[in-house]
Amino acid sequence: MAKQKIAVLFGGASSEHEISLLSAYSVLTNIPAEKYDVLCVGITKKGHWMYYPGEYEYIKTGEWENNPDCCTAVLSPDAVHKGIIVIGENDVYLRKVDVVFPVLHGANGEDGTVQGMCQLAGLPCVGCDMTSSAVCMDKSITHTVLEAAGIKTADYRLICRESLGDMDKACEDIENALGYPVYVKPSSAGSSVGVSRAENREALKEGLKVAFAHGHKVIVEREVIGKEVECAVLGNGIDLIASVPGQITPAEKFYDYDAKYKLGTSVLDIPAKITDDEMHRLRDIAKRAYRACGCGGLARVDFFVTEKDIILNEINTMPGFTPISMYPKLMENMGVPYPALLDRLIQLAAENN
Repeated sequence: MAKQKIAVLFGGASSEHEISLLSAYSVLTNIPAEKYDVLCVGITKKGHWMYYPGEYEYIKTGEWENNPDCCTAVLSPDAVHKGIIVIGENDVYLRKVDVVFPVLHGANGEDGTVQGMCQLAGLPCVGCDMTSSAVCMDKSITHTVLEAAGIKTADYRLICRESLGDMDKACEDIENALGYPVYVKPSSAGSSVGVSRAENREALKEGLKVAFAHGHKVIVEREVIGKEVECAVLGNGIDLIASVPGQITPAEKFYDYDAKYKLGTSVLDIPAKITDDEMHRLRDIAKRAYRACGCGGLARVDFFVTEKDIILNEINTMPGFTPISMYPKLMENMGVPYPALLDRLIQLAAENN
């Protein structure tokens, strides 16, 4: 049986570029080589797409960009091509692919942009489609969809840059609605990039400035005191697996970018330290939220479990795949080892096309 050809995209013009490199290295070194031929396409921070024929080891360090054999590569939107156009010094040729695996986090990769391109190209794409990726990437839209589905989220306020003429008035409105402390988040960024915690107006103002550097919409959420619990969901349609949840005990005040990817000192417990009833309810809510947002393939659904309730925090449509990432750890706990998980994700993409 002929091997399927998989185009793995990594890097990206995103604040999460470095995390994508780490995730991609793990994915590439675990894809079953006996079943798949892999074509590596790296995207620089400036948005330059390049075919990369070198060793995987240089991807995680960022050195891949300096490989002299790299050349421009373009995912053709022409559904007849069904592949990557490689543009070398002396020739241009088409590399046919069967499935695209966008190991991209954050803007310009996890937000529906690449997924929409794959849809135009008529190519199966691992993970959520264009619409569900966009819905889950924009936290303000996620809140709206989940509220309509009867799923509880943190109390929040949305602020748009163009309406921020009076910073003190905006802060006063937030204080009256939510009080302190609050979390200030870019509406469309992942991995806790640009997120800060504010306990007073000065910190709130600074947090807004930081968050607006990542987009024109910011959400401010009331702090939820509870256990940080995550559930991995795998599958399409009604045929879903929701993992036994895992619990994060952050090394810092909250599970920020450094705690997730750099420090490696946060504690991950699988299963989470919650009751059996909470475990059952949380897994059910994760599947309901997954369906409400139209997700497919995979997502990691993050919660706060308080003394009284279960609050959905966010949905990640391309969660981290690094060695310390929760999604592959949760699926491994369910009896799906890393290579088998990647195999299943590729097949789910092909089935969903």
